[in-house]
Amino acid sequence: MSLHPTLQPYADAWSHSVDAISELVTPLVEGEWNRRTPCPGWSVRDVVSHVIGLDCEMLGDPRPIHTLPRDLYHVRNEHQRYMEMQVDARRHHTAPEMTSELEYTIIRRNRQLRNESRDPGHLVRGPLGTEVTLERAMRNRAFDVWVHEQDLRAALGQPGNLDSPGALVVRDELLSALPKVVAEDARAPRSSAVVFDVSGPVEFLRTVRVDMGGRGTLETAPALGPAATITLDWETYVRLACGRVTADAVADRVKAEGDPQLIAAILHKFAVTL
Repeated sequence: MSLHPTLQPYADAWSHSVDAISELVTPLVEGEWNRRTPCPGWSVRDVVSHVIGLDCEMLGDPRPIHTLPRDLYHVRNEHQRYMEMQVDARRHHTAPEMTSELEYTIIRRNRQLRNESRDPGHLVRGPLGTEVTLERAMRNRAFDVWVHEQDLRAALGQPGNLDSPGALVVRDELLSALPKVVAEDARAPRSSAVVFDVSGPVEFLRTVRVDMGGRGTLETAPALGPAATITLDWETYVRLACGRVTADAVADRVKAEGDPQLIAAILHKFAVTL
């Protein structure tokens, strides 16, 4: 394989998750494609349509020429409109049409990855006419596909793969967002620290320290006398950070100690996906 070593973990994570999605949805009967998922506004069919659509864009396929309905309550900004286009264009596709297109897209993407020789810094098409590096694009796909695999598992009652390669990509991406959540969004006090203790299939202990300038940094060392300590399991962490649940809905699965106002502010701003 000619894939750059930096990109290999993202290719492996994408492949593992998209194959799992294919296994999950291939046996479904028509009615099961309409089940609601935790992803706001999207059914099983919609989630699979999104996965197909974005991988087609990675392949360089043109986006569908399609007009969105005006009554989609979950579409509130341009980014969401962009993502909805691939979904709404497939809303009336049958189960066989969905599974066959998914299978064909996976075959094409695997072929693309086998032949991929571009540098990680090579610029490729991103959402809304932007350009991103190939590394960022592949990391985004690995993140996105694993999160949507979990959406499908929740909708279909088939939990699993919480510690798969994609889960580790998601962990790193969500951790990279924590300093902003704590320091900028929740406005934690300067010269303070907030500890996150996460258990389960993916476990970690991280501290966000806020300096005198109000800038947050992520550390692996625990803090003495933190302003707040938030303890929760990995699945709950993901669901909160990806906007699948509110803090109130999972209050029984989150243990928090310290400044109650700061804790509430952090949990209120915890979702980092659009």
